[in-house]
Amino acid sequence: MQQYDLIIIGAGPAGLTAGLYAGRFQINTLIMEKISFGGQITLSSTIENYPGFPGGISTHELMDKFKAQVDELGVKTQDSEVTEIIPEKQGAGIFYRVRSTQGDYLCKALIIASGAQARRLGVDGEERLIGRGVSYCGTCDGPLFRNKEVVLIGGGDRAVEEAIFLSGYANKVIVVHRRQEFRASKILVERAKNNPRISFVLDSVVRKICGENRVESVILSNVKSHRETTVECQGVFVFVGIAPNTDFLKKVLQINEAGFIITKPDQETSLSGVFACGDCIEKSLYQVVNACGEAAVAANSAHKYLFNLG
Repeated sequence: MQQYDLIIIGAGPAGLTAGLYAGRFQINTLIMEKISFGGQITLSSTIENYPGFPGGISTHELMDKFKAQVDELGVKTQDSEVTEIIPEKQGAGIFYRVRSTQGDYLCKALIIASGAQARRLGVDGEERLIGRGVSYCGTCDGPLFRNKEVVLIGGGDRAVEEAIFLSGYANKVIVVHRRQEFRASKILVERAKNNPRISFVLDSVVRKICGENRVESVILSNVKSHRETTVECQGVFVFVGIAPNTDFLKKVLQINEAGFIITKPDQETSLSGVFACGDCIEKSLYQVVNACGEAAVAANSAHKYLFNLG
């Protein structure tokens, strides 16, 4: 069984940043990623609030730069899905067995950067019509809705960014938000409000997504009056937050009710030698810039932990 000093689970901005710092510390490291390097951020076309890139940068280009830095340091990467973490006592120390689709590996320290995925609405018709008009990625599916009308649900930065992006394809983008005020930054909201192809239905939620073989309409309910209205559309894009990819950790780590990992200021989890960073942890802000900061702290803490092991 192959053994490493450090295994990093996930290769989004947090995982790759942790790998960069681990490589500079010259820690024998393996990065494991189950889908694709770059993580959830690559579901958006561009990022405008990452420091150092006035006017924004393509998310794929930015993540390619992250990956190139890690590769330059010779950090090993692998396409595999981690299914279980098993603490094992060996002599006076604790090792972690990382069980994956590529086999089992042993390590002395772990950094969890497993990220998150789009949260579902949980309404009638949603699951049945995924891929048939229901989408969680405007960048991926926007071109399929050229000259059509779509409904977009959400009120955060990503939701408004995607509404603006989709307006480049769809004739009309109807943004549905459960509140009167948006969580998104004011500059994005103003840009959307000034876009003639974007309209808003506020204080409302989706009750049902309708259609036989494809999306045909949505039923909305006003949260104040409870009045229901039907809006015809050919697509529904959902951006209502994220669900952390932590199911494989629930038996071994302290996790909150929403599934996010609870960490200490040094990014250590409830297990000694296991650190976490990025969208899978409990925090107040989910942005690339702070995921990278958390990853740097996690890698530094892992380095100190390994150094103290001797």
